Amino acid sequence: MADIHPTAIIEDGAVLGEGVRIGPYCTVSGEATLQEGTVLDSHVVVAGRTNIGPNNRIFPFAAVGTPPQDTKYAGEPSELIIGANNVIREHATLHPGTAGGGLTTRVGNNCLLMVGAHVAHDCRIGDHVILVNNVTLGGHVEIHDHAILGGMSAVHQFVRIGPHAMIGGMSGVENDVIPYGSVMGNRAHLSGLNIVGLKRRGFGREEIHTLRNAYRLLFAQEGTMQERLQDVAEMFADQPLVMEIVDFIRADSSRALCQPKLDRAA
Repeated sequence: MADIHPTAIIEDGAVLGEGVRIGPYCTVSGEATLQEGTVLDSHVVVAGRTNIGPNNRIFPFAAVGTPPQDTKYAGEPSELIIGANNVIREHATLHPGTAGGGLTTRVGNNCLLMVGAHVAHDCRIGDHVILVNNVTLGGHVEIHDHAILGGMSAVHQFVRIGPHAMIGGMSGVENDVIPYGSVMGNRAHLSGLNIVGLKRRGFGREEIHTLRNAYRLLFAQEGTMQERLQDVAEMFADQPLVMEIVDFIRADSSRALCQPKLDRAA
């Protein structure tokens, strides 16, 4: 049975799993699902067609599933899907999708969304992602597993951020960030590989050394990007981490690639 505070408002039709706890002054839409073990601390709004997986904790004044901030949105039946074991802190906002983005916004598992983080319509967030305080994601942003976005950084619509990437605090990210990359600045530039993050997550010295060699070749100043990309793909064809970067760059995208400053390709 769910544990519901008497001041909470749960609309008819809402589905509450075993062990759900809903604190004071929360409101839950009749189209929402809260799976087992999820906790709404207090003053949390869960609106619209929102499916929250098991064992999430949502802190006071978070707004989850309220209509997207998109002038083209016309009330279409879009949804927000949140995975398992996430922590969503105070005043975070997460919006459902729109017709222009497949009608779905998704958050993976084991993510931490800190105070004031904003996930706009049609975003795709992977697993183990951290959005530090006041991070803002524009619509249609794609964040891959284990990426960390520093406080007050902002990501432009349709940007992709690869796995294990690190975004420095207060960065304005207009372009795609390669897997394992580290970017910073306004407007953000690629400052190297996320070496500290790679070490913390147990990547070996040889793996990191291989990534560094590939990075230097990929962002050297000789030749075109396509020529260098082809060279790296051929030289490191048996290195899955490098090929992850190659495949990321080759994938379709509406944004350019975030690159080093001209004097910082090392």
